[in-house]
Amino acid sequence: MASSTSLYEVLGITMSADGNEIKAAYRRLARTCHPDVVSINQKEMSANQFRKIHAAYSTLSDPEKRADYDRDLYMRNRRFHSSALTSATMAAAGEAAAVASSSGFSGYSSRRNWETDQCW
Repeated sequence: MASSTSLYEVLGITMSADGNEIKAAYRRLARTCHPDVVSINQKEMSANQFRKIHAAYSTLSDPEKRADYDRDLYMRNRRFHSSALTSATMAAAGEAAAVASSSGFSGYSSRRNWETDQCW
């Protein structure tokens, strides 16, 4: 989904919703947004909205797809929050790195190579 609206918001449910709640929300929205039940002048808008609702349902109703989506959503939120670090936090991180490098411990290398990348 290209928009910033989460699939949970599309269905109007919480992230802790179980399968029955997901199905009930989908059915409720399908009864009002399906192109076959709206007036002729709203069919185009309704069809686009129903596609989003159906995509949200198909992802959230499948446990594996939902786990992948939740993981991606968590990483997007984490990336957003980590980019909002203050300069004081960044300075403290820089000081910690300087102390680690002066003590001889360089930590783990962030360099990746072909052999380790193939395992994951």
